[in-house]
Amino acid sequence: MRVLVLGGTWFVGRAVVEDATARGHDVTVFNRGVTAAPLPISVRRIVGDRESEVDIRSLARSGPWDVVVDVNGSVPAVVRRSASVLADVAERCAFVSTISAYRDWPHAPVDEESPIWDADPDDDPGTRRWDPDAYGPLKVGCEIASREAFGMQRLLLLRPHVVLGRYEYVGRLPWWLARMWRGGQVLAPGPDRAIQPVDVRDLALFLLDRVEDGECGLFNVAPRPEAATYGDMLYACMKATAASDGLPVDLVWVDENWLVGQGVTQWTELPLWRNAAAPWGMRVDRAHAAGLQCRPLAETVQDTWAWLRDGGRAVDHERFDEHGIAAEKESAIIGRWMRRSAS
Repeated sequence: MRVLVLGGTWFVGRAVVEDATARGHDVTVFNRGVTAAPLPISVRRIVGDRESEVDIRSLARSGPWDVVVDVNGSVPAVVRRSASVLADVAERCAFVSTISAYRDWPHAPVDEESPIWDADPDDDPGTRRWDPDAYGPLKVGCEIASREAFGMQRLLLLRPHVVLGRYEYVGRLPWWLARMWRGGQVLAPGPDRAIQPVDVRDLALFLLDRVEDGECGLFNVAPRPEAATYGDMLYACMKATAASDGLPVDLVWVDENWLVGQGVTQWTELPLWRNAAAPWGMRVDRAHAAGLQCRPLAETVQDTWAWLRDGGRAVDHERFDEHGIAAEKESAIIGRWMRRSAS
């Protein structure tokens, strides 16, 4: 099978490329050539900018492909231009979207039929800087652009929850691992709150399995809600770092409602924590019925730590610095909680 991956050297795209080549597929990646991440020797690399119509039309002349995998499309107008050209030289498209496409998330459970944001497939905000408020609507615009170019009969649309694992550039799990490595008292909320992060390798495997089987349609991609808790993740981080001579850790579990009043930025200062009704309320029956298999979260944590300890380093990205609470702020909040508990 001939596979074209738009991107291919960052997080999800890199996992897709590695899995596709391991399966023996003929893989081409198209990107700007800015990231010097290693690629399997059999992969063909075409350098170009998807925002340039000239570059996209030049790329199309290297086709045809059985599938184009779009993991980095985030600007609807750009996706529309590239998809309209590649639809003539690719049999199908697999577009990786996000749970942020759902209008009700994180305040209510969502499934594939839940309402999504209103969006314009011709939208171009002009800036390429990360904007969490615009991200969901823009990805919906990209979905619409892909659907209009390929039609749902030729489109595999995946909406994963948070993706973790090797090559992660957002910095959520790497921050928690580094924090546990430093040891001491660690601020920790919501031990029993169910969480659903998906391992990047499981997302890539599910995508390629569906492509190989010729399946199209829409799938939410995440473990089942009962698979793990926030506490499970933190204990897994403790175990992984302790095995590498990390300093002893004392998890200080605090009340979530109280913590909201302490000025902690949810989702980023304590990565993956949000005191909302359903931040992890993604229904995933459709994907699991289609064959999605999710490894234990502890395995994702252990493998990510092993990658970091072996010198692994994600690509530079502005979002990485958003994550993690300052040591002084964490210590002050723990102190207030301890005094409150004592009284």
